[in-house]
Amino acid sequence: MAIVRVENVSKHYRLGDQDVKALTNVSLAIEPGVFLAIAGPSGSGKSTLLNIIGCIDTPTSGRVIIDGHDVSGRTPDQLADVRARTIGFIFQTFNLLPVLSAAENVEYPLLQLKELSKAERQERVKHYLEVVGLSKYASHRPNQLSGGQRQRVAIARALATHSKIVLADEPTANLDSKTGTSILKLMQRINRESGTTFVFSTHDRKVMNMADRLVRIADGEITALGMRSDDQWMFVQDQRPKGEVEPEV
Repeated sequence: MAIVRVENVSKHYRLGDQDVKALTNVSLAIEPGVFLAIAGPSGSGKSTLLNIIGCIDTPTSGRVIIDGHDVSGRTPDQLADVRARTIGFIFQTFNLLPVLSAAENVEYPLLQLKELSKAERQERVKHYLEVVGLSKYASHRPNQLSGGQRQRVAIARALATHSKIVLADEPTANLDSKTGTSILKLMQRINRESGTTFVFSTHDRKVMNMADRLVRIADGEITALGMRSDDQWMFVQDQRPKGEVEPEV
C-alpha cells in the first residue's frame, strides 16, 4: 500500500491580480521505502507538491492521504501532529536554530512528543548523531559546523522523530559538489538500511542519478513517472517534449 497518495490535487493562489496555477490535477502514489526525486525547473511546482505532501501547505482541490490517513480538510493543529509523528524535513538552508547545539537541535522536535521521557529523548539524539557521524560534535553550535555537518544535523533531526517519510527540498543546493555527493550517499544508505522513505525536490542531476524513482514535473503537471531497473530508467508515464535527455546512470 502506498505511504503517500496524492489524488487529483490542484493548487491555485493569488499573486497580485493574477491567479497562479501551481499544480493542476496531480495524482501520485509513493510506495514505502523508495528513494524518489521530484525533478523540474524553478517554478515547475515541485516545491509546492513537496509542501502539500508534507502538510505544510493545503491543496485547493483534491485529496492527500498520508500513511493511510486522509489529511484533506484537517485543521492546522491536526496537520502539525501529522508532521510531528510521520514526516521529517530537510531544507537547503538547514533551518537549524543558531542558539542551540547540534544535540539540542536534534532534540527540539522530540519535545512535541510528550510520551517521551528526557532519557528517551537523549538516547534518540545520541543514536542519530552516531548514524550521521557527528557524535563528537554534539555540543557544537551551527556556526561551528561546516555546511555538510549542518546538513547531517538536519538529517539526524528528521530521523529522530522516527519519521516514516523524510522530505528533502533541494538538500544539496547550498553544498559543494563533493559534500553534496557525500550527503546523498549518507541518505541513500539510511534509506536502504532503515527503509525510511525519502522524497526530494530537485533540479540537481546528481540527485536524479541516485534516485530509484523519478517524477518529472513542469508547469504544475506531472510529465513523466519513472523507475530504475538494472541501471536503466523505465517510464510508465511519459509526456515530456521529444528529445528531452534522460538522467545519466
